Amino acid sequence: MVKRVNLNHAAGNPVDKRVLKGMLPYFQEFYGNPSSVHFAGRQAAKAVANARMQIVKLLGADLKDKIVFTSGATEANNLALIGFAYRNRRKGNHIITSEVEHLSILNPLKFLVKQGFEVTRVPVDKHGVLKLEALKEAITDQTILLSIQHANNEVGTIQPIQEISDIAQDAKIPLHLDAVASTGQVPINLPDVGASLMTLSSNDLYGPRGVGALVIRRGTSIQPILLGGGQEMGLRSGSENVSGIVGMGIAAEIAADELAANSRHLTGLRDRLINGIIGKMEHTYLNGHPTDRLPNNANIRFSFIEGEAITLHLSFQGFLVATSSACTSRTLEPSHVLLSMGVDEAEAHGALQLTLGRDNTENHIDWFIEVLPPIIGRLREMSPLYPPS
Repeated sequence: MVKRVNLNHAAGNPVDKRVLKGMLPYFQEFYGNPSSVHFAGRQAAKAVANARMQIVKLLGADLKDKIVFTSGATEANNLALIGFAYRNRRKGNHIITSEVEHLSILNPLKFLVKQGFEVTRVPVDKHGVLKLEALKEAITDQTILLSIQHANNEVGTIQPIQEISDIAQDAKIPLHLDAVASTGQVPINLPDVGASLMTLSSNDLYGPRGVGALVIRRGTSIQPILLGGGQEMGLRSGSENVSGIVGMGIAAEIAADELAANSRHLTGLRDRLINGIIGKMEHTYLNGHPTDRLPNNANIRFSFIEGEAITLHLSFQGFLVATSSACTSRTLEPSHVLLSMGVDEAEAHGALQLTLGRDNTENHIDWFIEVLPPIIGRLREMSPLYPPS
């Protein structure tokens, strides 16, 4: 039986045992619908309200800000973009984003283009950092929203959000922050970053899948995109997933309490991993910013070979890794993030995305560093692209 080591936490985290314990009563004992006026309904409504408060505390948000629970980050991003665009169309029809956003941003924006909106995708530098001068130049009198990832889920680069926020505020343009990859990894104080909208994911906080949230700052207006009974303050119809919401709230509280310790742990493992690979094997490079990156992310590319082949060989050794975002892994196309950073298409195919989690240890990292070089060596020997020694 091969021991399994998960180095693919960006695709999904295990639910924290403390989270699961807190969720269990809401499957049978506390089964009420929050919209019901009887005792069981009030119990459920109280649990949902408590989860909102736990998220408010994680982000340092205002009690008057709205926390709208959704089925996940994809729905929250759709609600943020489409809901805001439709509600504010009379003010303009131009939205700005970056070239390295998640598909749950890029695809809703493609939809909005078909509805008559204009979208500008601002380029990034070789590290995946947004080009601030290009951002300033993209702003027009028709710009109504700026949507940016706080940190990239593939290469781990953390954007200079304070500078981006300052540009948005100077131009009086609301900022939507996709904070899925960064929440619980690095400190985020909502008033400081100045975002009007922020997307969160439960599973990225070690909560259950199928739950997310959109934070809407007071004074920001959006239009619902799911119509029905008017739950979630009229912004997201559908009976609330009470057990999932409770789990997300507990996960948010744990993330707030343990953020500093987890960040130190993951940063140490990440640096041990990067230093054990980069410089130890030729034609091997780190993708993303060398220092301004998520504590759990190491995205490394290996010239002359395919990332899919590396992934399969590592799987035989018990390691779960990825070549790109899980949302794009069904395609054979290279990562749009790496291409936008100027990485050659052939090189981009050789990228390995390694994302660490709370359960990883130094022994896991050392074992990986021992197993990887022979795999890379064998694959390069078989590659027609690898130059003869």
